[in-house]
Amino acid sequence: MKIYFATKNPHKVKEVSMIAPKGIELMPLPPSIPDAPEKGSSFLENALFKALWYMEHLGQAVVADDSGLEIDYLEGFPGINSSRFMQGRDYREKMEVILRMLEGAPSRSARFVCQAVFVSPDGTVLGANGVVEGRIAQSIRGDKGFGYDPIFVPEGHDKTFGELGESVKSQISHRSRAFRELFRMMEIVLQLKGRE
Repeated sequence: MKIYFATKNPHKVKEVSMIAPKGIELMPLPPSIPDAPEKGSSFLENALFKALWYMEHLGQAVVADDSGLEIDYLEGFPGINSSRFMQGRDYREKMEVILRMLEGAPSRSARFVCQAVFVSPDGTVLGANGVVEGRIAQSIRGDKGFGYDPIFVPEGHDKTFGELGESVKSQISHRSRAFRELFRMMEIVLQLKGRE
């Protein structure tokens, strides 16, 4: 089954394709399609809006996610604005600003959150949430992964996602947790529909 993934980020497509079950092939969005506006007030609202918006434009089933970094000392910032924070600037600059904001912070606890959804033209809507707890490192470390990976140390590790690489991240990340659960539900629904 071919399903569009509501992203133009090739890193996301690769990361999620690594855990997709046999029979599900994720396709990136056509480059020509305009970006869906993100105007929700939560990860769930943004993921659902993107999925429904692209499904309407493509006429096919879509999976989408919205994810971000929540830092406790900064009251959940950047949260749903993780990708839009300092929009147009590269992530190294964004991470440097966040590290400066945390100078002297008594706690560096943080988490990555991902809300994944699946929608299809037959009206099926499924959703799953994934969270990985951790902390913000003292400096930018590693060149693997993408986004804020080089400053996030997942719980139980002493290296950042930027140092750990794809093999570890694909097992424990917020996105892998959300999509593993979403794919599990999709397989159940598809099996049930096959019996109708």
